[in-house]
Amino acid sequence: VQLQASGGGSAQAGGSLRLSCLASGRASLKNGVGWFRQAPGKEREGVSCISRSDGTTYYADSVKGRFTISSDNSKDTVYLQMNSLKVEDTAVYYCAAEYGPPRDTDWYEPYDYDFWGQGTQVTVSS
Repeated sequence: VQLQASGGGSAQAGGSLRLSCLASGRASLKNGVGWFRQAPGKEREGVSCISRSDGTTYYADSVKGRFTISSDNSKDTVYLQMNSLKVEDTAVYYCAAEYGPPRDTDWYEPYDYDFWGQGTQVTVSS
């Protein structure tokens, strides 16, 4: 396992959850780490991404101001702090890594990533 996502679960609307993505092996050397999500019947969409080399971050418009991505390079872990959760945030969340660095033109494209974690379910209820 090279990317391991954890921290999913259930929350009420307005609540918070924090996801973690632990990188190991070849994935630990990658620059760009992103979070994606996929709801039933929908395509996988980019949520956020961080450049581990310079800390540049990117967010989808739907989560700006509510989600915060961060990286602890000493632990090879990237976090996604999700606040003010909405029902529409319900999805399986995946972390992914690319050789990077991520670019603002395509950080949200799944094809840009070389390694994927197994996904963690986030369910937000009203």
